Amino acid sequence: MKSNLLSSILNPADLRLLSEGQLPQIAQELRQFIIDVVSVKEGHLGASLGVIELTIALHYVFNTPEDLLVWDVGHQAYGHKILTERRENFHTNRQIGGLSGFPKRSESIYDTFGVGHSSTSISAALGMAIASKLKGDFNKQHIAVIGDASIASGMAFEGLNHAGVTDANILVILNDNAIGIDPSVGALKKYLTAVKNGKNPKQNNIIKSLNFDYSGPIDGHDLPTLIKELNRLKKIKGPKFLHIVTTKGKGLQQAEDNQVKYHAPGKFDASTGEIHLKSEENLPPKYQDVFGLTILDLARKNEKIIGITPAMPSGSSLKFMMDEIPERAFDVGIAEQHAVTLAAGMTTQGMVVYCNIYSTFLQRAYDQVIHDVALQNLPVIFCLDRAGLVGEDGATHHGVFDIAYLRLIPNMIIYAPINEIALQNILYTAQLGLNHPIAIRYPRGRGVFPSWEVANFGQYENIKIGEGICLKSGTQTAVLSTGAIGNNVISAINECGSPKTIAHYDFPFIKPLDNNLLHYIFTTFKTIITIEDGVVNGGFGSSILEFAAANNFTNKVIILGVPDVFIEHGTVLELQQLCKIDVKSLVNLFSNH
Repeated sequence: MKSNLLSSILNPADLRLLSEGQLPQIAQELRQFIIDVVSVKEGHLGASLGVIELTIALHYVFNTPEDLLVWDVGHQAYGHKILTERRENFHTNRQIGGLSGFPKRSESIYDTFGVGHSSTSISAALGMAIASKLKGDFNKQHIAVIGDASIASGMAFEGLNHAGVTDANILVILNDNAIGIDPSVGALKKYLTAVKNGKNPKQNNIIKSLNFDYSGPIDGHDLPTLIKELNRLKKIKGPKFLHIVTTKGKGLQQAEDNQVKYHAPGKFDASTGEIHLKSEENLPPKYQDVFGLTILDLARKNEKIIGITPAMPSGSSLKFMMDEIPERAFDVGIAEQHAVTLAAGMTTQGMVVYCNIYSTFLQRAYDQVIHDVALQNLPVIFCLDRAGLVGEDGATHHGVFDIAYLRLIPNMIIYAPINEIALQNILYTAQLGLNHPIAIRYPRGRGVFPSWEVANFGQYENIKIGEGICLKSGTQTAVLSTGAIGNNVISAINECGSPKTIAHYDFPFIKPLDNNLLHYIFTTFKTIITIEDGVVNGGFGSSILEFAAANNFTNKVIILGVPDVFIEHGTVLELQQLCKIDVKSLVNLFSNH
């Protein structure tokens, strides 16, 4: 029986003491280690399994951490973390107080750049390379590992375009597996496929045209070939590009066969790969499915409806429409800026465009939202999935800034449904015709009605823009909530015995606010409590304070939400507790009012 080699590896220096012939055993053990931990603790699986050999080869050939290695996005960096002094703590991955699911500078000197959003690695590594040159360090290596889905993003091309006219010592490694979270799309994907198949584009090479020393494609699971090529490239100065071909989920047959499902499969059997399915019987629907099924239903009846998503057809559930009406539903790849302006262009021609982007990813298209949509007052319908605290993905993925960064934009309507019925109704209302763009923000996870069924379609109600709702009357304290976090308020009030002193108002429209209702609230109640699952600075509570100041109200206003810090990873409940917007914290607060 072979001894366990991985247990003797604390860091890459230990790895480099092994013979090259021992590395395949390390690969096997590292792959199994990830499978064993993720099967129990959950997390991203397929991406890291696909780069095991590359991870080992990089740390074996290059002198990390002195040589600088940047992983794009970071889903693929589990093997990297385990080999860089975090093996013993890897079981805490994505848990509150534990390791981050993504490379993070404050966590390790081996994590040279914090990542989580796509296509940043080339620019970051180029910046490092130029800085090294300016400091007189001409031997330091700078490596960016980027996937084929990420390299199609505009930012990646900006980095390549700049790097090609420098003599920076940078190596870009393209991890080509034809899939991001969903299958890669676009003309570049077709080009890369042709290159892999040995067709003419290999001679007329787009990367060579950008002044890179191009090599490949080579088998990304062939350790001897990888090591030989990396050693060769290490001696070459200037911008270099290595094209490797890998299989996402390599080493676990089910993950290879179903790469979308095994991107982040949840708990599964480590020996068989079988996912432990949770019973969804009598569970409320996921908000993303309410969006996807509703827009499909509406699109069947309204031929002007179009759906757009940047690389998230499964995550957003736009896939329902893409499967049935593909000519009107578009995955544009990891290209949020393009998605927004594409939607704007279609809207100028009278189309009704639902642009579905995760809240955290819309940040990448902020100028387009202002310049191409709001400035021209085009009624694009932004559907912001994963708004609020999203859980284990942590600081890079929480959708907590959208209220604040959208509220200040002229012409923008902002709506946060309290439940899935409200989401359906605003999706219906928006396609009837709006005079302004609208952002509809809704959380990751499930709604509140177990009885929600597809049969409910067609029973939509038109929502009056800017109208708030009284959910419970009271005498002394008014609680103003916006969005699904309002369900925590409902539960907390019920647990307090529904006290007569506390009233509850749902403000689904963060902009425009229901000023008439606010005048009534401020003249009726001594204390106002606002609650939101976004940042308190500039958010919903701030808008209530602005109203009070503008109208000379001096009521006591308590603002609850996400404080002025970056919230790390943990379960949604744990993070709500941290922000004091969970049911228990609200019960304690309401008990004193």
